[in-house]
Amino acid sequence: MLGFIIRPPHQLLPLLLCPGIRIPRLSVLCAQPRPRAMAISSSSWELPLVAVCQVTSTPDKQQNFKTCAELVREAARLGACLAFLPEAFDFVARDPAETFRLSEPLGGSLVGEYTRLARECGLWLSLGGFHERGQDWEQTQKIYNCHVLLDNKGSVVATYRKTHLCDVEIPGQGPMRESDSTIPGPGLEHPVSTPAGQLGLAICYDVRFPELSLALAQAGAEILTYPSAFGSVTGPAHWEVLLRARAIETQCYVVAAAQCGRHHEKRASYGHSMVVDPWGTVVARCSEGPGLCLARIDLGYLRQLRQHLPVFQHRRPDLYGGLGHLLA
Repeated sequence: MLGFIIRPPHQLLPLLLCPGIRIPRLSVLCAQPRPRAMAISSSSWELPLVAVCQVTSTPDKQQNFKTCAELVREAARLGACLAFLPEAFDFVARDPAETFRLSEPLGGSLVGEYTRLARECGLWLSLGGFHERGQDWEQTQKIYNCHVLLDNKGSVVATYRKTHLCDVEIPGQGPMRESDSTIPGPGLEHPVSTPAGQLGLAICYDVRFPELSLALAQAGAEILTYPSAFGSVTGPAHWEVLLRARAIETQCYVVAAAQCGRHHEKRASYGHSMVVDPWGTVVARCSEGPGLCLARIDLGYLRQLRQHLPVFQHRRPDLYGGLGHLLA
């Protein structure tokens, strides 16, 4: 049975036994069904808690940081070990010229603020899509869409530069030409050991390419993360379907922090940040507006599911090739 309980924020902590929690201004706790043969293997109190932050970034970088920092501090207060921020958490510009003006190197002041925030809160941070001026900025005059992972001491432990750029023309949503300002990254990153599990990094449009998620899973990922800024047309049609598909085919948790609402007169995002378990069940979800959703990561359940349904043992690379070379 699926149950919902409304509680004010100060009553949340005694109720964290539920796998999924949504926190905008009021909080919704939900207990999601699982296959009968695969009950929760551990006490929920022992399971790591992750927080997914949903925001509406604008061109105002300092205001965006204040909004994100408030959510991260709330996540830490509630006991999360890892907080996820969406693509373009730093800003959403009106045009490429503004993007270039607002972009920074990884060693710039904004990432410095987030390293201090991670240390202050004592939790890991997934900075889902940073507008990075790379070392080749002077030559290319283009940036990277860089997913930065910080540990709880504020150290950069991984960076992934988006490999699939969103150059699309969707009727009713307007054209998107990410390659006008952005260089595709050179490759995938090996999954990173975090307090929640082995984390595989991706960004937004990458979710449409199952080869990437399968390569990360074969390399050991237990959690895949797709920080995003999905549009108002593709979001309702594809967002949840794609995330659930990636979870089912890889037997991984999928964590997707998303932009929501209107960023400025030229752009709006769908929102609906969520966490999907390896069975394909949405265990936590945000709806409208900025806020948090929280979920427990049960790796015992993940391993049990993989044992009962060993799809990776049944793959036929002799028919359609292997995927290991993608992470070589």
